[in-house]
Amino acid sequence: MLDFTRYTVLSFDCYGTLIDWETGILEALRPVLSAHHLAVDAEQLLRLYAELESRAESGEYRRYREVLQQVMEGLGERLGFTPSLEERNCLVQSLPHWQPFPDTVEALKAFKNRFRLAIISNIDDDLFAQSARHLQVPFDWVITAEQVRSYKPSLQNFRFALDRIGVPSDQILHVAQSRYHDIVPAQTLGLSTVWVNRRQGKEGEGATPPAQGTPDLEVPDLRSLVTLMSDPKP
Repeated sequence: MLDFTRYTVLSFDCYGTLIDWETGILEALRPVLSAHHLAVDAEQLLRLYAELESRAESGEYRRYREVLQQVMEGLGERLGFTPSLEERNCLVQSLPHWQPFPDTVEALKAFKNRFRLAIISNIDDDLFAQSARHLQVPFDWVITAEQVRSYKPSLQNFRFALDRIGVPSDQILHVAQSRYHDIVPAQTLGLSTVWVNRRQGKEGEGATPPAQGTPDLEVPDLRSLVTLMSDPKP
């Protein structure tokens, strides 16, 4: 069990950890697929999203809104349709409306009473600002891909965050759902990690590429992490 008293900062991934992005993605894509008379299994669609997003984030940096547009173009190529301008922008337009998981806001309020909080997210500044309204808790640091000009799992994003936060790395606990984007690179730099296994009971990795990584702690949700921090005894 982690000794939570050693940490002064909790850093979080946002989309998939705090915000229920898989529901948001599927709700944005279903009307597009329906308009083109396509029926695609939800898990298959999420796997395809993971592949296309990862590809769009590799190479020369582009803003996340452009990543999402490329994902839509890739979906069209794979599924045999040409997205309209409106359809190319459907993920960008829907993202500000994606909602937190049911336990997120109360958990963040509990964490805020004890720790300073940071966001390390593959997102544009303006898009996160719109999501932040749903989270209802101010963060001490917000580190975005736009600021770093690269995307997780690049170690550059975490090095930038460590520099910005400015406390010893052994005082930071990184909390995230994606082993690919977060757990593996954070551990590579010596950070303690909590894997929030939001997909517990489901097959596959959903909207994130597969990766092998062993976190310091696994929990099914943030509510469970709050409970463990309140009563860390086994």
